[in-house]
Amino acid sequence: MRYTKLAGMDVSEICLGMMSYGDPNRGGHPWSLPEEDSRPFIKAALDAGINFFDTANVYSAGSSEEITGGALRDFARRDEIVLATKVNGRMHDGVNGAGLSRKAIFAEIDNSLRRLGTDYVDLYQIHRFDRTVPLEETLEALHDVVKSGKARYIGASSMYAWQFAKALFTQRENGWTRFVSMQNHYNLLYREEEREMLPFCADQGIAVIPWSPLARGRLVRDWDATTARTETDEFGSTLYLESDRAIVEEVAAVASARGVSRAQVALAWLRRNPVVTAPIVGITKPAQLDDAVAALDFELTDEEVRQLESGYQPHRVAGHS
Repeated sequence: MRYTKLAGMDVSEICLGMMSYGDPNRGGHPWSLPEEDSRPFIKAALDAGINFFDTANVYSAGSSEEITGGALRDFARRDEIVLATKVNGRMHDGVNGAGLSRKAIFAEIDNSLRRLGTDYVDLYQIHRFDRTVPLEETLEALHDVVKSGKARYIGASSMYAWQFAKALFTQRENGWTRFVSMQNHYNLLYREEEREMLPFCADQGIAVIPWSPLARGRLVRDWDATTARTETDEFGSTLYLESDRAIVEEVAAVASARGVSRAQVALAWLRRNPVVTAPIVGITKPAQLDDAVAALDFELTDEEVRQLESGYQPHRVAGHS
């Protein structure tokens, strides 16, 4: 395994996405793996040297955090793990059940810590921008969470670059804890982040940890193939275009010519961008972990990169709130 810096922390260059693990009968992820099926994958990831794990309070109605916390307590040393979770998604019906108000943040950090079974998280991220709450209220609450010792660092997720810039500059003006990471939507099929967000993160020294680096699995199988997840993932069905088929076919062609998996090709392309710190990879089959690790040592040629990128068509913004 290779490691890199996220702020002052050493993190594996692969982050294990924990949305794949959760009670399929809780929340909106009926394709997620229950605890008994999840634990072998978490243990295998640790054995491979992965120390970076990303979950969220909203994943499978909190059960992802429960599974994540239980497995890491049993299989790992807490001080070697970089544990990330997120806040914003709706956690209960009625008022004050979602969002980034001071009330919601203070309640949800405690709920997340209880489910994770830990005294602190290493990276506490806002899970999208909340337009209904004054930005200053959100940022000061996050600063107070860090100062209370319940989080070591804070990060953000998909939003417009101007929103992220405003947040960083507001933090600086008030002496509040600064965002150290951006978790955004970035892969061969969706490259709109290259226009503003990625250059801005590079300029500001912000770590980038892309979600859906394999485009919800689109990049690793034939375009018309379906899975249990694709048949039930309503959000995922809104992200990509029919014109993306051409890129999927080029990934398959490069993989075939080089004798590697499509996942290795797609992840190797992502890793070429120096602003990317660690892609967040979901793993539900042993071969997927093997592919992710192998991608760290696989390099594409410049000609192969041109081949992979040649069919890209601009997309509408996808993934922001």
